Amino acid sequence: MSPAPTFETIPETVAAIRKALPEGLHTPSVGIVCGSGLSGLVESLRDVTLVPYDGLPGFAKSTVPGHRSSLAFGFIGEKQAVPVVAMLGRFHPYEGHSLSTVMYPIRVMAALGIKDIIITNAAGALNPEFSVGSIVVVRDHLALPGLSGFNPLIGPTFSPEVTRFLPVSGAYSPALRRLAFLAAHQLGLPSDDLVEGTYAWVSGPTYESPAEGTFLRRVGADMVGMSTVPEVLAARELGVGVLVLSLATNKVVIPEKYRSIKEEVAAELAGKKIELPVEEVVSHAEVLEIGKIKGDVMRKLVAKIIDLIPESVRDATQP
Repeated sequence: MSPAPTFETIPETVAAIRKALPEGLHTPSVGIVCGSGLSGLVESLRDVTLVPYDGLPGFAKSTVPGHRSSLAFGFIGEKQAVPVVAMLGRFHPYEGHSLSTVMYPIRVMAALGIKDIIITNAAGALNPEFSVGSIVVVRDHLALPGLSGFNPLIGPTFSPEVTRFLPVSGAYSPALRRLAFLAAHQLGLPSDDLVEGTYAWVSGPTYESPAEGTFLRRVGADMVGMSTVPEVLAARELGVGVLVLSLATNKVVIPEKYRSIKEEVAAELAGKKIELPVEEVVSHAEVLEIGKIKGDVMRKLVAKIIDLIPESVRDATQP
């Protein structure tokens, strides 16, 4: 388990990062978090400089397949070169990392100067209307660990400048969500490729049981995953605008009814033929495969959104 960093270590971490960067990248304006199988987003960056986590105070190492342990700095955008920083690999509590460690890179990004962050993840679809491969623009979250005493912000405040009681009713920026749909339109993506929904955060690392999946669906969650919400909270407590794009890499296994072993045994004893159901199993390999297939779409979408952010800010300041 990595030691929990504190806000006192941020200046040291920022100094170590800037020492490794060319001057034009010292102050990125947009942050990106790459989810499982989505590190290919870095291919949209120009003039890339990689800064490995193992040389940064307060950073841990991502142990999950499909995650790389580096920050990538570069420029993105066709209309103008927007300086960005991308996390190629995030940290999860189920790896043994403290929640302070999980949120620390986002706080470092904010200290570097980002104003907006695009957080991506690979997640399971609870909503039966969502297809595998759909990109969900998250509008709200359901944080099961947070509701049950595992809130990422429990404990001493990370910094004396942040609020103790963080409102999250508007955590997901409507302006950035609007840009996501405008970007999809400009890229000519089919309307069904992008949908809106609520993301449920669970601790993992197990996938959901049928009863858990049924519960989450009934209480209003459309997607379920093991990350993202701690990063959202870290960004919002520092005033960073948040957009979350959740890639549906699999459907959560929620059978219409349970298999009855009692009925099967009764049929067997009665000499009746029994057709056993095919067992559905979710695997991380499946998650990575869908991430690979949809990676290029996600890459183009994120790049287009970032290209639109400066333009939208400009338009908002016009008289």
